[in-house]
Amino acid sequence: MASSIVEEDLTIEGNVRSEGGSVDVNGHIVGDVSADTITVQLGGSVDGALSAKKITIEGKHNGSLSCDDLKLTSSSQVQSDVVARTLATESGARVVGKVKITGEQ
Repeated sequence: MASSIVEEDLTIEGNVRSEGGSVDVNGHIVGDVSADTITVQLGGSVDGALSAKKITIEGKHNGSLSCDDLKLTSSSQVQSDVVARTLATESGARVVGKVKITGEQ
């Protein structure tokens, strides 16, 4: 599985796509991100749509979010319309927007 890492000092303006791989965001992305697995690290942020099988957010996300499994850590700040099959949140996670959890299928 391929892995793409967006470093802390990097800003990407445009869409990021990883076919069957993972994307770790330590920097800033202005655009949509799609991959098998997406992790927005503590110092990272994404302004755009996220689409993946598994998404973990420790940093900031603004936009829309669609995935099978979503994990929001205590440091996450999400302003997004969320559609996920399952959702796990830690105490302190912040979400502003519509949240739709579809359940196991």
